[in-house]
Amino acid sequence: MDVEFEEKWKLLLEKLEKLFGEKPDVQNILFMIGVQELGGKYRKFNKAQKLDVMHVAVCTLLMEFGYYEFEKHDDEGWPHFTATEKLPFLKPLQQNHLMRQAIVTYFEKGEFI
Repeated sequence: MDVEFEEKWKLLLEKLEKLFGEKPDVQNILFMIGVQELGGKYRKFNKAQKLDVMHVAVCTLLMEFGYYEFEKHDDEGWPHFTATEKLPFLKPLQQNHLMRQAIVTYFEKGEFI
């Protein structure tokens, strides 16, 4: 167990809880990051769009690890990505840990307003 990472994750969750009034989970954070990457203005999203917002977040986060690269924004302002490296098979706990690492890195870089 990476104690330093777990402490960073705990501190990030505490900061987000203070900002939003409740402790977010990974899915909530992915949605927030996706909205941020779409310009930071929340609007009503249908169910399919919410999944797309989270996909934007996942691609954005995994760019840091070299799995995706930004391609372009479409006419509606949605970012598009190209897979640059195949993701390894990961068990659910490993997937969760990778996303948490990427989220911490995103916030450490000051990407979230």
